[in-house]
Order: sequence, then structure tokens, then C-alpha cells
Amino acid sequence: MRILSYSSEMETQWNTLVEKSKNGTFLFDRRFMDYHADRFTDCSVVFLDDKRKTIVGALPANWCSSEQTVYSHQGLTYGGLILLPGCTTTDVMQMFDLACTHYRHQLGAKTIVYKPVPYIYNRYPADEPLYALFRHDARLTARSISTTISLDAPLPMQQLRHRLVNKALRHQLSVTAATSTEDLQQFWDALNTSLLQHHGVRPVHSMHEMQLLMARFPNHIQLYVTKNPDAKLLAGVWILHCGPVAHLQYITTTEEGRQCGALDLLIATLTEKLRVSYQTSEMSQPMQHRYLDFGISTERQGHYLNEGLIFQKEGFGGRGVCYDTYELNI
Repeated sequence: MRILSYSSEMETQWNTLVEKSKNGTFLFDRRFMDYHADRFTDCSVVFLDDKRKTIVGALPANWCSSEQTVYSHQGLTYGGLILLPGCTTTDVMQMFDLACTHYRHQLGAKTIVYKPVPYIYNRYPADEPLYALFRHDARLTARSISTTISLDAPLPMQQLRHRLVNKALRHQLSVTAATSTEDLQQFWDALNTSLLQHHGVRPVHSMHEMQLLMARFPNHIQLYVTKNPDAKLLAGVWILHCGPVAHLQYITTTEEGRQCGALDLLIATLTEKLRVSYQTSEMSQPMQHRYLDFGISTERQGHYLNEGLIFQKEGFGGRGVCYDTYELNI
């Protein structure tokens, strides 16, 4: 096996690997990763199996020279090795050895910060990197907790959430998939206002970037919104279709929407839609989403838990899945 630095000439091969992998999602597609390429110094690598003459693994990564650290990857929620289903534990151990040597010699790196793909995204068992991290004496440095619904056996919603859903229905609110620029603008305005008021921050993505990514990945990124009878947007969520997982990002509601259960109706509607889709799909069809993931409710590398936020998510029947970060000295 050989390790090669990624270059733009490998884009097609890289994307093919992601599509065929046992644990990759479209977030690793170079068309997604490279939309913010100007913010990071890319140092991704691929692993070439000389016998099979093909790329069998890849590591999305960026380099921070001031820290002498390789990150996998600061522009992604999770990173780590992307592996073909045929990769064995011995293969992955070899990939780790090659990566450590490559980054030490080529960049003078002292540390790799590694964010493994959470198990819910795996289409086939893929915990070999966790074993390799253990063998390299990697240290767990951050652990965030997300809230996830298992769509094959969802827990019931809490009564509070049911009451708010019924309230939204009495107000004649409706949930639709948004397609217009006007809907996206209303959603981004509501999101920006909410984040500034409650957290003092702005969305990671600009309005233009959201529009760009939705155009590039129309089958993977959707916007769902709740509106009142006057077509006023009261709640919205960006949904990322990531293989076995439907991941919700930018869950937001206006103050008016909060008062009448707009977000509760939105989440309940999406959950039921995804549950029915998963439970009625045939084995011969492409795999439907098995999980609905709300995202993390922690800050400061997991040392602070937003109990109000996670209470709301757990009210829909979600339970915990960890998003971890490891650090290994090389």
C-alpha cells in the first residue's frame, strides 16, 4: 500500500471512493469540501493498493502550520478515514502508520487531531480506525453528544411535544419542502436573527453558500419549512441526506412560531415521513435513512451541556450518540 497527497486531478477517483465506501457521506465529496477551500490548507491523502491498482481509502485533512497539527477536518462535522468495504483491520493499521510517517516527514507535523465518523453513518461495520487510534495511544480530547432517533423503532414523543403539534394544527400551519430563493432568504433571516439573539453568533454558512450547496447537491440537501395560512415562514430546518442518516442542521423558529408550535409540527412531520419511508422500503431498494440526527447540544468540547436544548430534542424520542475527537502525537 502507498500513500499519496491528494491533488485536484484525483477528484473523480476520490468522489467514486466516497460513493462506494462503507462509511463515507456526501460531506466528503470534493464538491462539498472544496466550497470553502480558501479557508483551509488542504493536506488530504489517499491510500493506493498496488495489487488492486485502486484507491482503497482516503483521509480528508487540513494543515495548521502554527500548531504543527493535521486536522481531519476542521471544515467538517466529522472526518476520519473513508474506507472501501473490503478494507481489513490490517489495512487500516497500515494506513495509520503511513499517514503518521507522511505527515511527520512531509509537513513536520507533531500532532494529528482525528474526528472519527460516528457509527450511525456506517453502511457496514467500520470501527477499525478506533482500534488503530487505541494502538497509537491516541487521547480522547472532546466528546459531544448528539440526539438521534432510530427510525426502525422510534420512541414515543413526550406529551408536551404532542400538545404543541396539536396547537400548530389548530393554527392551520403546514409543512412543505422549500424550493424558492424567497423561502431560503426568509429562513436565513430567521436563522441569523435567532442565532444572534440567543447565542451571539451568525450561521457558519452564508446565504450564498447555502444556495450554492443546495444547487450542487439537490438530492442531498433540502430545506423544510413551516408556514402559516398567510405563507409566512415560522420555522425551518436544513436536512442533509447522509446515507443511513438524515441529519438536521440549522433548526430554527421565529418567536411567533415558538408560541404556536411551528417547530414541533415540522420535526414531527419529518420524523413520520422518514419513519414510513424506512419501514416500508424493500430490501432490493437503496437503503433508506435508518436514523434522524438532531446534532449536538454541547459546547466547549463537550464540557458544557445545553440541558434545555437537549430536553427539546429528546422530547421527540431521540437519544444519545457521541461525536468524538482524538489527538495523537506523531
